[in-house]
Amino acid sequence: MKAIPVIPTIVVGLAVAAMIALGVWQLQRRAEKEALLVRYAQNITLPRITFPAIPVDDTLLFRRASAFCLEPVSFAIEGGRNARGGTGWRQIAQCRTGAEGPGFAVQLGFGTDPHAKPDWKGGPVRGYISHAPDHAPIVAAAFGGAPKTLMLVADPPMAGLDPNPGPDLSAVPNNHLAYAVQWFVFASLAALIYALALRRRTVAESPAPR
Repeated sequence: MKAIPVIPTIVVGLAVAAMIALGVWQLQRRAEKEALLVRYAQNITLPRITFPAIPVDDTLLFRRASAFCLEPVSFAIEGGRNARGGTGWRQIAQCRTGAEGPGFAVQLGFGTDPHAKPDWKGGPVRGYISHAPDHAPIVAAAFGGAPKTLMLVADPPMAGLDPNPGPDLSAVPNNHLAYAVQWFVFASLAALIYALALRRRTVAESPAPR
């Protein structure tokens, strides 16, 4: 019987170790996400802040905020559900805050016409902080991906538009346990398949009985 192949065994071993490490990492991220969800629940009850704040990060999610849009420079439309649960089109404006300002996005409300452009010239707006649409693939979320951009969700909405839904903690998924289980399953399958391949190799190389 030949010896166990060294290079393939090392490659498979490293792959299995990497998958186990990714599973452990997802378990760590799960704990971090649970702590963030507690923070988000607290944010809903905190006093209003100025948006965009510095630094702008996910710790501000669902915090009540106010901003001043000096001028909307562009508009975007995204599908979604309004405060009544009906479907519609989210009207999102990208705002300028000044020559040196960072700018920000604001979801003005829901319309029924995907081709209609809001007749909004800017001004003061109030609401809460949420994630802006990013269309990132699911696989990017599994690996962490780039930080999501934050926007202001207007409350009340712009005149003539349906109201936006309020802060919703269920909109922040905590799928890290499922991702961790997947990585552990992948690692187990890889190890099992390689072990079966080695066994088949051993049987094939064994001398036939006389």
